[in-house]
Amino acid sequence: MVAALAAASTATVAAQAPPPAPAPEATAGDGGQAPAAKVTPPQTSTASTRQAAIEAEQAAKVPNLRPYEPKGAEKYFAKLDKLLQGSGLAWHPYFESAYSGGGFTLGAGRLFYVSPYNTLDFRGSYTIQNYKRIEAEFRAPRMFNRRAELVATGGWREATKVGFYGIGPDSSKDDQTNYLFQQPYGSALFTIFPRRRFLMLRGGAEFSQWKQEPGEANTPSVEEVYTPETLPGLGAKINYLHTQGTIGLDGRTSPGYTRRGAYLAATLHDYKDQDDNFGFQIAEYEGIAHLPILRESWVLSFRARLQHANEKDDGQQIPFFMLPALGGGSTLRGYSSWRFRDQNSLLLQAEWRIMVNRYLDLAFFYDAGKVEPRTKDIDLDNLQDDFGVGIRIHSPFATPLRIEFAHSRESNIRLIFSSSASF
Repeated sequence: MVAALAAASTATVAAQAPPPAPAPEATAGDGGQAPAAKVTPPQTSTASTRQAAIEAEQAAKVPNLRPYEPKGAEKYFAKLDKLLQGSGLAWHPYFESAYSGGGFTLGAGRLFYVSPYNTLDFRGSYTIQNYKRIEAEFRAPRMFNRRAELVATGGWREATKVGFYGIGPDSSKDDQTNYLFQQPYGSALFTIFPRRRFLMLRGGAEFSQWKQEPGEANTPSVEEVYTPETLPGLGAKINYLHTQGTIGLDGRTSPGYTRRGAYLAATLHDYKDQDDNFGFQIAEYEGIAHLPILRESWVLSFRARLQHANEKDDGQQIPFFMLPALGGGSTLRGYSSWRFRDQNSLLLQAEWRIMVNRYLDLAFFYDAGKVEPRTKDIDLDNLQDDFGVGIRIHSPFATPLRIEFAHSRESNIRLIFSSSASF
């Protein structure tokens, strides 16, 4: 009985199992034998082979590696970059005049590095109007982890033919006189960006002596037309302690040259006369905007500046040669330097700047402004204005040469040479 049950169970399992796979059919080509199973050999990684080839090529190049050296025209452009930026140059040109109105300027300087970034520069300049300047400057541009800059300067300058046309908005070009001044000075200016960008704080102090003397131009000297009673500061020798403080927002690439960004600041200047005769203060408000167009090929630039000077409360006076002024240089370019003077001044400027190449810009500009004895008279009525065109030779961060032609109602064409940006 047991044997019969075991036999039946074995038969049932055999019936449920899958049938064996059929053997491959023999062919005439293999002699009736089934073909042997094919075995795939292991393959070498293509990526590994390519990486090994790259590493071998790199290892072969190592003994022959050299720094890249510009050739042909690129070599001369690299030298021009160094010249415009002043980097790496011990002896360098220096085109800053002793005072605005000095005319074409020539000068040179000798730069010493006292640390990897801090420099000491000895320099001097001379103009065709016999203006002279000699000074030494220490600059530390990367203080507090590149947040701050300290500039300390000491020197002497003389301007021999400074124009003076009277005080007030109605002064006449026909009343031109001139004067000479000499000034030894020592100053320190500290600028910091607490958050690296935008917010800017600046403070400075300067001790100097202003000595006003008779001028050397062909026009009458000031003492021939005025007296100390009618012109405060005439013939004076004043020792000033000048302190200043600025708070502002600065989003420009660099004050020396930029194609985008804005600047907005308020500055208070305090001039303390050691003899308490000519102490005064100047409050200055300035706004600048640069709007790039066509990927910075064009730039629309605008500037507005307001200055207000007031005497100290103890009856001191403002010397005529320290009053806010407009004319020449970077203000009303179609007028003579220092053409308009008074206690309050307003300046408005607009420029269309066109990039010609990496070193050269073409600019069309318009200036307008006025001076007034009272702050409430500062408005947009009866503005003096001018317009013109110019070229600027620049590096990415500085404008070492600016040449402009300006026209106003007082002059057909005025030629301007400057070693700094207009604004």
